[in-house]
Amino acid sequence: MHDVKWIRDNPDAFDAGLAKRGVAPHAADVLKIDEERRALISELQDVQSRRNDASKAIGKAKGQGDDAGAQALIDEVAKLKSVIQDGEDRQRQFDERIEAVLSGLPNIPLDDVPLGEDEDGNVEVRKHLEPRQLNFAPKEHFDLGEASGLMDFETAAKLSGARFVVLKGQLAKLERALANFMLDLHTTEFGYTEVAPPMLVRDAAMYGTAQLPKFVDDQFKTGAPDDEDAHWLIPTAEVPLTNLAREAIHSEEELPLRFTAFTQCFRKEAGSAGRDTRGMIRMHQFAKVELVSITTPETSNDEHERMTQCAEEVLKRLELPFRTMVLCTGDMGFGARKTYDLEVWLPGQDAYREISSCSQCGDFQARRMAARYRPTGEKSTRFTHTLNGSGLAVGRAMVAVLENYQQADGSVAIPDVLKPFMGGIETLELGASDA
Repeated sequence: MHDVKWIRDNPDAFDAGLAKRGVAPHAADVLKIDEERRALISELQDVQSRRNDASKAIGKAKGQGDDAGAQALIDEVAKLKSVIQDGEDRQRQFDERIEAVLSGLPNIPLDDVPLGEDEDGNVEVRKHLEPRQLNFAPKEHFDLGEASGLMDFETAAKLSGARFVVLKGQLAKLERALANFMLDLHTTEFGYTEVAPPMLVRDAAMYGTAQLPKFVDDQFKTGAPDDEDAHWLIPTAEVPLTNLAREAIHSEEELPLRFTAFTQCFRKEAGSAGRDTRGMIRMHQFAKVELVSITTPETSNDEHERMTQCAEEVLKRLELPFRTMVLCTGDMGFGARKTYDLEVWLPGQDAYREISSCSQCGDFQARRMAARYRPTGEKSTRFTHTLNGSGLAVGRAMVAVLENYQQADGSVAIPDVLKPFMGGIETLELGASDA
């Protein structure tokens, strides 16, 4: 959510920031509503003052034996109370109007984010390893997985429809090994606290991280649309992890808070019709290890670099070629001020594909969640800054391992860092269905 006071003080900068995101100017609309709201608040304060004066005068009139005067004051207080109640209702309507406008507007990008309309405007920051030169035609992951029967899209479609998969045997074990490796790395070396969060959340949690109302069509929900007890299936553990700080005030000494979780995630992928229809790249249900940081405004940029390096380290230890891209203004997520994407090399596709996005959101989410901290030595509070990233998408990591470690005979070597988690298995013999 945007800060109305900041917009009031910086209307041109606000509109310029929206323009970078391809959004029309909104400062004038917001400020018009805000001006009417503040005028109403001023009127209500005057009415409240008159009511307080009249209430005090009632006792004085009664003490002087002026019953008629006291009754007139009582009637006036009752009328003023009605005026105040009506005014408070109108104020809530103004608040809702402002919120309706602001909740549909994206975050303002940082000054160093490159300008661009789409992914073609993204800029490579660095690259790690060159792709291996294979002496055979590499297969895509689904060809390797389906040949063994251990990656079963057909049965999954019978159970759940398109964009689902059943993993069996060694591939199910590989998914678990990847998740355990990532969690161990992030918790033991990088200082993240592991969390096992709910995967069903209420409206407020989804609104807090800006999945609602903008992206309602991308989400899965339980129950009927008007069911007040219905829950949302999380599209990423960013939602419950970030909301751990909602409606809380932390001391500056407690920050940063760093959380990680391995969960299933659920997305309708409403905007991706026809894209990645085969394989595990774009699923309705997928596994992911998430990273979330809650920190101060002064440290959030450094925390963003740190988080990105933590995600990069996963790929480095898996010895997978990847590149780090800074996203342009037209390709960034709705709630981000700046985003790095990690793109891993997939020889089967002969392309780099996204495997992690690490975003700095500033106080955009914190305002929605009322997440605050108290600076050392101060009585007042400030909004925290929030960050989130994939550390990594487990399904896509499996895709990358299968394609990069495949061998001419159709088997797949296990990366060294995963062998301790694979129970002694060093090679996936995907030519056979026996796990």
